[in-house]
Amino acid sequence: MYDVVIIGGGPAGSTLARELPKTLKIAIIDKKIINDKNSTTSFKKCCGGLLAPDAQENLAKFGYGFPKEILVNPQIFAVETIDLKENITRFYQRSYLNFNRHYFDLWLMSLIPNNVDVIDNSRVTSLIKNKDSFLISYIENGAEKTIASKYIVGAEGANSIVRKTFFKTSIRQYIAIQKSYIAKDKTPYYICFFDNSITDCYGWINVKDDLIQLGVALPKKHSRENFDKIEDIFIKRGFPFENPIHTESCLVNRPKSLKELEIGRENIFLIGEAAGFISTSSLEGISFAMESAYRLAKSFTQSEDVYTNYRKNVRKLKLKVLKKLIKTPFIYNPFLRKLIMKSGVTSLKLYK
Repeated sequence: MYDVVIIGGGPAGSTLARELPKTLKIAIIDKKIINDKNSTTSFKKCCGGLLAPDAQENLAKFGYGFPKEILVNPQIFAVETIDLKENITRFYQRSYLNFNRHYFDLWLMSLIPNNVDVIDNSRVTSLIKNKDSFLISYIENGAEKTIASKYIVGAEGANSIVRKTFFKTSIRQYIAIQKSYIAKDKTPYYICFFDNSITDCYGWINVKDDLIQLGVALPKKHSRENFDKIEDIFIKRGFPFENPIHTESCLVNRPKSLKELEIGRENIFLIGEAAGFISTSSLEGISFAMESAYRLAKSFTQSEDVYTNYRKNVRKLKLKVLKKLIKTPFIYNPFLRKLIMKSGVTSLKLYK
């Protein structure tokens, strides 16, 4: 019998496991194989792998700087932004860190203290609420096991079994598809592109050591066909995208309003992307994951009504999402984006 069981060991879940009071009996269940970072069978999060300034700030607040082996080459100081339909290109200075997302997640999990039971390489199959506890069933090494807990936390991203089991609040979702190819040259790409005839979100191209990645966040309907259209566009532009060596995909939450956020009730909580805490303008979720986890952890140290504490503690975080919702039309409305890009406001003028 645990006090808290956390489902999902990404930035949200691992941060919560680390920050919860040490007096609690805690378990965290995750799909990854945490002691074999090069495993070909381990779960890996589909991600462009650029650590935004907001996430860097969160790590600084925790007093962390991560090991150099998490970083990959090259480190890039500007984003080449392309509107494919309008054929407009601009460069904008950005302070991202180019990193290996899988290694980053494993590093965060390595920081979880020894008082937490880490159940890795496991998949939760069902959640049942009893009068005073929850029964959590999961598959570990082919065997089904069950544990019980007073509190349960969904930290497993857009495909949250906690959210789907206990809440009916709908949220807008996309499919992120990313392919990796051999990088035939050492051009330090980081490209952000838009094409509203294919997606009302965005896509990206970046280089990771010897690989070049193409990713797009797409509406669910016809997502594979639409990814192929994007791939063909860039092949015609001369990019080496004919022979992918790896393809990955995942669901992405992108709320349309604050009504689509769901933080939980009573003894059930959602943090990070599972709750809907994510930037609607950039899909950056790591900073929201760590901050929401920290705010929930602090909720356990205040009054006994943890849910009421959490609801109060995430007010500023909801305001942050609201600011992203207000910003989003200026990036994704074709007319407004065209005006901004044509004006050249805040863009870099490259040396000839």
